[in-house]
Amino acid sequence: MTISANMHTEMNLLLQYPTDSLMSGIKINHEAAPDTIAAAKRLYEKGFTDAEDGGYLTDAGIELVEHLQVINSALK
Repeated sequence: MTISANMHTEMNLLLQYPTDSLMSGIKINHEAAPDTIAAAKRLYEKGFTDAEDGGYLTDAGIELVEHLQVINSALK
């Protein structure tokens, strides 16, 4: 299995979410890169965030970010 460009963009976006507080989220500006805007929408559709333009991580999103952080740390 390979990581597609879409998956790569989604993972990078998820890693930008603050993890020190569940009350912190991100907002994707309408002037952001089109691939970032599309990634945010896909993450929402998959149930990892609560808004198409970023928002907060859902429980599934929090768990996914935790796994991504482990992978990111291991591969550095």
